[in-house]
Amino acid sequence: MKKFALTFAGQGSQSIGMMAGFDTMPIVKATFEEASHILEMDLWKMVVDGPAELLAQTVNTQPIMLVAGVATFRAWREAGGVEADVYAGHSLGEYTALVAAGALSFADAVPLVRFRAQSMQDAVPEGTGGIAAILGLEVDAINAICVEVAAGEVLEAVNLNSPGQIVIAGHKTAVERGMALAKERGAKRALLLPMSVPSHCALMKPAAVKLAEFLKNVNIVSPTKPVIQNADVTAFTDSAAIKNALVEQLYRPVRWVETIQSVAKQGATVVIECVPGKILTGLNRRIEPRLSCHAVFDVASLKAAIEALRAT
Repeated sequence: MKKFALTFAGQGSQSIGMMAGFDTMPIVKATFEEASHILEMDLWKMVVDGPAELLAQTVNTQPIMLVAGVATFRAWREAGGVEADVYAGHSLGEYTALVAAGALSFADAVPLVRFRAQSMQDAVPEGTGGIAAILGLEVDAINAICVEVAAGEVLEAVNLNSPGQIVIAGHKTAVERGMALAKERGAKRALLLPMSVPSHCALMKPAAVKLAEFLKNVNIVSPTKPVIQNADVTAFTDSAAIKNALVEQLYRPVRWVETIQSVAKQGATVVIECVPGKILTGLNRRIEPRLSCHAVFDVASLKAAIEALRAT
């Protein structure tokens, strides 16, 4: 069997009913119940019934996506899926990757992620921040647009998702100016995303300060396998370095293109998205067409991914 990576998505991949395909695997619901007990709120009900507006709130979305990723990973292991050779997570998914790699306990990760989400929401008043996806322009062109229209406000390229797919964030008015100029410069689409928190830009520095303080009391150890972290595209093993990377991740870009390129350089030929959804799988295929990419979103796709991996 060849080397493979497990990847975990973050905010934006959530949807009502996204765990329905795992109804026959009690470990999935049990993982949600464990987290619900920690947070004293019914996360499973929120995923099953919504409403969508509640599920989309940052303070709910982030812990739910962490739990969904860990639940899917536990289902993977229970079904016979082996430990990955390398792990990576997109934004919030980095926390899920650290749990999967044994660096961070699930019990610690749940309140940590909830605190992260609340700190991010508190950092920028509702309606002040904005975030948008720009399709069809490369990063140099996007960076030039951000400089040109910032006008004293914050506007940055924050998610380098794949060639020709970049997310910008900052003050909402600056984001809107950036979208308009991007269209003038040839962007295929400029789409304002339904998220009130402008993640991974300088507006998140107050949240980063709070997160750094919170992390002082969180136990993080060296992962069993490399976890490539977003901000530096580096697999750290030292606890302090891992924590620092998590803090910096709040206000630095998610370098997903380089992350998947690093996965390939480490010898992985198969990449499995281990959280309900297929967003990362599409990105990963565009970044490294040589990789065999699979998404695990229900029991059938879980079994198919395990079989595909065994066949390599």
